[in-house]
Formats: sequence, structure tokens, C-alpha cells
Amino acid sequence: MAVISTSGLCRRFHVGDTWVHALDHVDLDVEEGDFVAVMGPSGSGKSTLMNILGCLDTPDDGEYRLLEHEVSTLDDTALSRMRNSNIGFVFQSFHLLPRLSALDNVLLPLRFSARDPAEARDRAIALLERLGLGDRMGHRPNQLSGGQRQRVAIARSLINAPPLLLADEPTGNLDSRTSDEIMDLFGELNRDGQTILMVTHEDEIAAHARRLVRMRDGKIEHDSSVH
Repeated sequence: MAVISTSGLCRRFHVGDTWVHALDHVDLDVEEGDFVAVMGPSGSGKSTLMNILGCLDTPDDGEYRLLEHEVSTLDDTALSRMRNSNIGFVFQSFHLLPRLSALDNVLLPLRFSARDPAEARDRAIALLERLGLGDRMGHRPNQLSGGQRQRVAIARSLINAPPLLLADEPTGNLDSRTSDEIMDLFGELNRDGQTILMVTHEDEIAAHARRLVRMRDGKIEHDSSVH
């Protein structure tokens, strides 16, 4: 099943007296269990594409289907509901709340959900233990290394068991050794069936994916298997 399917996706921005085509008729399909790395120079459209795929923005033209649901015409409320139910996000800067423990940061997406609190806590603990943070659950972000903070962010992204994980430069603030550890973790998640789409500017990081999409001037110029 296609988790992501776009057809003729366009997004334009008015800059000064001209229109800039951030996305220019982009067609992209991502199947369940795929691991896609999106690369391209600054201004290529990869961040705009990520925002639309993450239901953070809407296209001007074209279609976007997420898990076979047409989402390109949804209003903000419906987009938020679709995003919260189906997408986990991992960002370069972690986006953890500094006053909360690792465990409470992981539980944040469930704060307004109907899930049983005890069940949610058990799942959060299990995720942190799986990611090697069983002895760091009570620590705040400033008591954790960069790699540990990113692992907390990954656990948070997985707490709702989303069909799609979107990662935006997930190793951008990490050293090379820690970056390799995080990418090994992504590989493990993918082998377990997690669908992942990742934006990166580093060839070494993209090499961990199973498929590489290169963008330029708002278009996909290359799409191929990595392995």
C-alpha cells in the first residue's frame, strides 16, 4: 500500500514581484516499509515537500494522498487531526521541553488523547528502554547528550505508532559517531516495518536509506534505490 502518493504537486510563493515555484509538478509514491532519503541544494524544494507531506502546509495545485486519504484540500483542523494520528516527526533541534523529564517528553503527544494513561506510560517506558534510555527516563534534556536527546525525540515520534515517520536533518546537530548510531536505529526501525522519509544534505546519512530522491528547482531529478 502507498503511504504517500502525490500527483502534480505544486507550491508557489510570492517573493517581491515574482512567483517562486518551490514545488513544480512533483509526483512521488512511497510504499509501506520504504526508507527514503530526500536530498537537494538549498532552494530545491525539499523542505517545502516535507512540510506538505507532514500536513503542515497545503499545495496550490496537485493531489496528496496519505494512506489513501486525499489531504491536499483539508482545512487546518482536519490537517491537524490527520497529522497527529498518522505522522511522527523527528527534527534536527530535538524540540524537547526543557523542564520535562525524558519520559514526560515522550508522553507529550498523548496529553489530549483518549488512551489509558497507564497503558500510555507503559508504552513510553518500553520505547525508551528499547532505545537504550531505560536509566535516563527521569533526566531532563540538559542532563542528556545530543544523541540521547535525539533518541528521546524518536521515542516521542513513535508513541502513537504512526504509519509514517518524517525526519528533517535528524543528525544535523550530532557528531559523526552519534549520527551513525542514530542512523543504525533508523535502519532497525525500518527493518521492523516503519516507513521513513528523511531530508538530509549529507551523502553519508542518505546512504543508510533504501531509496534516494534528489530534488532541484522544485522538481525530482533523480529517484533510485540506494542498495
